[in-house]
Amino acid sequence: MAMIVGLCTVELHFPDSLSLKSKRKILVSLKTRLQNRFNVSIAEIDEMHLWQKAVLGIASVANETARVNQTLDHVLNDIRANPSLELVRSQIEVL
Repeated sequence: MAMIVGLCTVELHFPDSLSLKSKRKILVSLKTRLQNRFNVSIAEIDEMHLWQKAVLGIASVANETARVNQTLDHVLNDIRANPSLELVRSQIEVL
């Protein structure tokens, strides 16, 4: 039995955010939607003190590499479609 773990790091920019409170509001909504929709784990892993930038770590586990890649691709597409933020950079790693 194989366990494939996909890790995705995303750097986000919040151009309209003027405070940490507004950034957190956007992030909480984004994280909840992605967790419920794609069954992934998400944590803010860097830039927590900046109100216009965040780095998220996203993890997906499945028994096939293709399924992990597909899930993380869907997550990235969902992030790109969010008008409240910009996806600056992303990186996917499969273990």
